[in-house]
Amino acid sequence: MIKGLRPLLRGSTYSGMLFAYCGALASLPLLPFALLPTLAWPSAPYGIQAVLVLLDWAALIGLFGLARTTRRALIAFARQLLRVPLPAPAVSSAADHWRTPLWLVLHVALGWTGALTSGVLILMGIALPGGWLGAEAGLSLFGRSLRSDGGWQSWVVALGCLLLAAVVCVVVTSVLRWLAPRLLGPSSAEQLALMAEREQRLAERNRLAHELHDSIGHTLTATTIQAAVAGEVLSADPGAARAALRSIEESARAALEDLDYVLGVLREEKAETAPTRTLADLPELFDRLRHAGAVLEVELSGELAQVQGTLSRAAYRILQEGLTNALRHGSGGPIEVRAAVAPDRLELAVVNGAGAGAGTRTGTGVFRTSGHGLPGLAERVRLLHGEIEVGPDGPQHWRLAVRLPVRVSA
Repeated sequence: MIKGLRPLLRGSTYSGMLFAYCGALASLPLLPFALLPTLAWPSAPYGIQAVLVLLDWAALIGLFGLARTTRRALIAFARQLLRVPLPAPAVSSAADHWRTPLWLVLHVALGWTGALTSGVLILMGIALPGGWLGAEAGLSLFGRSLRSDGGWQSWVVALGCLLLAAVVCVVVTSVLRWLAPRLLGPSSAEQLALMAEREQRLAERNRLAHELHDSIGHTLTATTIQAAVAGEVLSADPGAARAALRSIEESARAALEDLDYVLGVLREEKAETAPTRTLADLPELFDRLRHAGAVLEVELSGELAQVQGTLSRAAYRILQEGLTNALRHGSGGPIEVRAAVAPDRLELAVVNGAGAGAGTRTGTGVFRTSGHGLPGLAERVRLLHGEIEVGPDGPQHWRLAVRLPVRVSA
């Protein structure tokens, strides 16, 4: 019993009825235009004229549903007043254009039906008690009549009328809520567009996660080693310690740029231009690592500057991740770095001494592997239609080799 009365006590029920009233009122300016056919055929029977007016009125109402702005406005109002979660409209096919006009016609029809019915019931509920305005209520059923012309019967009938008016509000609001997802909700084309947009956002976030892992992971590894080096030589060689600290500052500043960009995108803010690290920035990367105490044997061949765009940025990240892994897990010996541009491919390689395994101890502790670096590299290479080889290179070395297809600019 109480559960059945809950819809009558909800504010959303009456805000939904207000939404229906708004639809009825918004259709009034079109009524004079719907009456025009009756002026052209004044001799038609009244019933035919009424049908023509209703059909013309419905057609005029439906025409407004063909505008995309109308659909957007209806969805916004339905969210607020009907409390129906509806996504913003995306693209829709021509086969879906009938849904908004049909919604408008049904919306207006329910609005007028609910307004007239509830209005009459409310008026009766106000006028009947005590016979105000000379109001009387009568009911005839199966040849028997019951008339209330005052007294307590009129109060009971008035209360029943008000209760029925509330029930009408519940029914109209419930019907509109049932129709809204079907006629204002996303169509099949819009659902596909929403799924494509969601997949695009997910792919972008995964890309950003790779960027963040490569950039921040490399910076933290390098700065940890540089801090350890600075601490060890602080007394014996203050100049080397200062150089290591400057390198830490430069690495941290570059990482902060990457972090600010990624956080801006994840917060869906208007992000600044994405930091671009390309093959042209390799000398700066090598310098930072040398300041960290790494011994690098670099071999660069071909016109690296001619490799541009996505391929150049990806190649930089691949070498950065390979060098980070060499610092974390290598034995501390020389690290061989190779980048070669051929007419049809770009070859990258990082070879380092094999370390003790998942963690490598330094002066400040043990580097732990997250397990995301190599899978991220493999995914990046796969998206570029390249090949990757990772594994032992003889008994004492570990090798990362990547081959990417390339078209150098003329």
